[in-house]
Amino acid sequence: MSSAQIALLGGIAGLTIFLGLPLGRLRTPLPRMKALLNAIATGILIFLLWDVLAHAWEPIDSALSHDRAGSAAGNGAVLAVALGIGLLGLAYVDESAARREKAARSFGPGTAAAGELNGAAARGPAGRLALTIAIGIGLHNFAEGLAIGNSAAGGELSLAVLLVIGFGLHNATEGFGIVAPLTGQRPSWGYLALLGLIGGGPTFLGTLVGQSFVNDTLSIAFLGLAAGSILYVVVELLAVARKSALKVITTWGLFLGLVLGFATDAIVTAAGA
Repeated sequence: MSSAQIALLGGIAGLTIFLGLPLGRLRTPLPRMKALLNAIATGILIFLLWDVLAHAWEPIDSALSHDRAGSAAGNGAVLAVALGIGLLGLAYVDESAARREKAARSFGPGTAAAGELNGAAARGPAGRLALTIAIGIGLHNFAEGLAIGNSAAGGELSLAVLLVIGFGLHNATEGFGIVAPLTGQRPSWGYLALLGLIGGGPTFLGTLVGQSFVNDTLSIAFLGLAAGSILYVVVELLAVARKSALKVITTWGLFLGLVLGFATDAIVTAAGA
């Protein structure tokens, strides 16, 4: 199998994220449905946070077990810095975007056209949250692409194909997580496409990079960035859940999201990754 074919498979694994995006176009903002969707998305992201940190810590733990303190310290520092950038960076970016939105708000109630409402959905708090989720998942999916590319570069083509299948199924649930905050706001198809490219496109890029070289430090850096951004999003979604005051529905959603995350990841584990 050629490098181009492997890259194509990596792209397919990332593009399955588009399968869940149409949910963002649901017309009716049913409070209970939105609370459930937000909670499921939170459950999926909590699973991803655990999964990302576990993979980022693995080479550091291995270095400590083999008395390679220098390598462990270096990679540990990379993880800490990347985690901080992913978490604190998004907090500052979100705060800045909120200030700009407040300053630029000029449409009066009842005067906006349909196109303007679509733009407002993208620029508002829900749109920013969906974009933040897409960025965090995109960083995570870049690391997944690295795994696909590394397997192919090592001659393990069957493993690479199985990873593509597993990550493809996994990414389908991530698309749903991205658009959960947008339920009932009818974002444009163009904005949904942008979110899909941000979240799924890095799988293709990671596959290209992974076929060229293997580098634990690079992988740890991207995983750290992903973990920080996902943690920030989880905090934001939990705040939304508290405002909904639907504790039982939220708890069920968290449970279902976690189960979805573990179920799809089990396929990747069965492949030997």
